[in-house]
Amino acid sequence: MVSSAQLELWHAEKVATQVQTRTASNGIHFAGWGETRLPESDLDHLVTTVPALLAPALERWTYYFVPLMLADSDEAMVAPGYTVDLGDRAICHRNVTFGGMETVFISTRLVEDRFGLAFEFFINVAHNFVQNAGVPESFSTLVWSQAEAQVRGETSQDAWENRRRALEGRPGQKGIDERARNAYLESTFSDALAVYMLSMAVDFDYHDLRERDYPLLSANSLAERLRHVAALFPPNPSYEFQIIYRRKG
Repeated sequence: MVSSAQLELWHAEKVATQVQTRTASNGIHFAGWGETRLPESDLDHLVTTVPALLAPALERWTYYFVPLMLADSDEAMVAPGYTVDLGDRAICHRNVTFGGMETVFISTRLVEDRFGLAFEFFINVAHNFVQNAGVPESFSTLVWSQAEAQVRGETSQDAWENRRRALEGRPGQKGIDERARNAYLESTFSDALAVYMLSMAVDFDYHDLRERDYPLLSANSLAERLRHVAALFPPNPSYEFQIIYRRKG
């Protein structure tokens, strides 16, 4: 068994400058490094799930898939393999900026299934897209109409809390809390975009997305959001988007 002392930790910048990156057919920049236990074919499938129309807004980001990204260091250290001790010190992802580079390091060894790793990657892609390109106006209109209609639930804790604050308004003031509303629109679009990509990469049940104590958005309302996202950013060739409300058998 390999011990933590036997693994030489690398600075994230060293990984980024010494590892050969690739550009997928959809324009996404990425690389794998270390004992990720992620077959190259699976990594390619994951990365090329991202619709090509998203790529221009993600041009300055590169995604590194590494065994473990450590949380307890200001110097952004990466482990080339897995040990229990290092796993206890690791986080799912970390954004690292150096020079003119924007990088996201994603730990592949903290999750044991494709669902967890895929969602971690896609939610980062979605947040990066929103950071650079914002939220499409048509999606904002759709989601806000659902909020005003008091549709049941939301897609994440952030979306749920931001929606509540937006509709309640600022303390002592009438009307909508615009800051919370904007945060709500960003979180709902990031969620919808990530779930849309996840649905093309992995077969999963919608209720698998629940993480914390908030009511999950009704299936019909989510489907409306996802179909809107699919119309804005159609699937790449060989990928298919579909919603199945009830499995047979």
